[in-house]
Amino acid sequence: MTTAENTRPTLSHRQILLLMSGLMTGMLLAALDQTIVGTALPTIVGELGGINHYSWVVTAYLLASTASTPLYGKMADLYGRRPVFLFSIGTFLVGSALAGLSQDMTQLIITRAIQGIGAGGLLTLAFTIISDVVAPRERGRYQGLFGAVFGIASVAGPLVGGYFAEHNWRWIFYINVPLAIVAIIVSFYVMRLIPFTKRQHTVDWLGAGLLVASVSSLLLALSWGGNEYAWASPLILALFAVGALLAVVFLWQESRVSEPILPLGLFRRRTFALGNAASFILGLVMFGSIIFIPLYLQIVKGASPTNSGLLMLPMMAGIIVTSVLTGRAISRIGRYKWFPVAGAVLLVLGMLLFTQLQVRSTLWLAFLYMVIIGIGLGLCMQSLILGVQNSVEVRDLGAGTSTVTFFRSLGGSFGVAILGTLLSTRLTGGLTDRLPTALSKLPPEQQAPIDPSSFSINEPAKIMALPDPLRDAVQQSFVSGLHLVFLVAGLIAVVAVVLTVLMPNAELRGAGSAGTPLDKESHDDAATDMEANAQTMI
Repeated sequence: MTTAENTRPTLSHRQILLLMSGLMTGMLLAALDQTIVGTALPTIVGELGGINHYSWVVTAYLLASTASTPLYGKMADLYGRRPVFLFSIGTFLVGSALAGLSQDMTQLIITRAIQGIGAGGLLTLAFTIISDVVAPRERGRYQGLFGAVFGIASVAGPLVGGYFAEHNWRWIFYINVPLAIVAIIVSFYVMRLIPFTKRQHTVDWLGAGLLVASVSSLLLALSWGGNEYAWASPLILALFAVGALLAVVFLWQESRVSEPILPLGLFRRRTFALGNAASFILGLVMFGSIIFIPLYLQIVKGASPTNSGLLMLPMMAGIIVTSVLTGRAISRIGRYKWFPVAGAVLLVLGMLLFTQLQVRSTLWLAFLYMVIIGIGLGLCMQSLILGVQNSVEVRDLGAGTSTVTFFRSLGGSFGVAILGTLLSTRLTGGLTDRLPTALSKLPPEQQAPIDPSSFSINEPAKIMALPDPLRDAVQQSFVSGLHLVFLVAGLIAVVAVVLTVLMPNAELRGAGSAGTPLDKESHDDAATDMEANAQTMI
């Protein structure tokens, strides 16, 4: 065990729980805002106007949070967890208050970006800070609670967003303010107990700028391609080319600086490399497909935005219960590998089962599939982060944790764009085939030609108000598109199964207070890292 491991600050169970309350509140804020806005967007656009900028309300938050995530990990390693975490909460608070005050779409987009900058730190620093005070062997039972937060957010987001959409959408953002203030007070008090030794350092601002520019270019290309512009349009091709070129330059920059934003040497460790790759795949599958389940409940089953959130409770239950039990089991067993393997297998199963859902399928069948996916996510999410944290030295915890969070967010961003495009394409094609037959069943005065692209899945209420033949055509086309989305997501999830199977079955360090020596796989990772460092020095 390293000296740094032995100097970990000793906090009582009560102090850890108090710290957890502040960290979980901050994480809940960021996780909620990934899902809460979607159900209220039609209402917001109806009041503020600017339908042409509709997608930017989501894209701005996504870009800012994803691109800023690695920066927070490095800054926390250099300047300490407390000031950086408090800055991220404060930034999120300011962005939320300003978003609620927005008078037009431009203001809302800018303030959503400010929120995203704060959220990038909230999502990654919570894992980093708890890793500072709890040894890996004991960390599972605490980080399992973080998985429960994500489970709550995945359901509460659409639920709360739908409720405020029916009353006052501005409270979607205002509700963050008191929660953020509580998180600041608790974190300010408890995090004073976490010591930090200031180091000599340099900040790789050029690398940070290259990373933000590269990620932004790629995400804009994926968000706009097939929607705002054709995939083969010069702008989309240019964005892909610029994003790829900047990524290559970023990697070159990181290989030559003393304080890289993304320490490339860590990827020589097998667990670190495989864990991050698996997190990217799982993020793609999770965020890219699950966001469409509430739409199925609204478009096909006629649920209101609020009720569709309540109907997601089976998935939330699966995530919460499994995350907590998995955390406790990992702490007891001392190894983590087979939990993400089992979770990835269940995700594949759940995705493929969703391809069997039809317009006439019962809600109970959908609930069963949701539970399977929820259990799979509960097994995967925190165990992968724990494995990556266990593979790095204490001095690299911030950068290591932010890296795995970054890749999961990046995978989610890619998933939303790619799978959303698949759904849109299949939906348009299905409507083109089905609308002529549906129109022929209507009275002559209602048989005016209809443009398939005029049907928006973001307006379920309008779809449910259509005449029966047209509504049936839209529902059948949507379900057909959903089958393609979950089939592709299931096939991609197979890659996650392979990656997690290849991970070493390493033993977690620090059994209780006495500590546990590294086993063979952990020594192999450490030896690889020492060899890489030696080569760098030479």
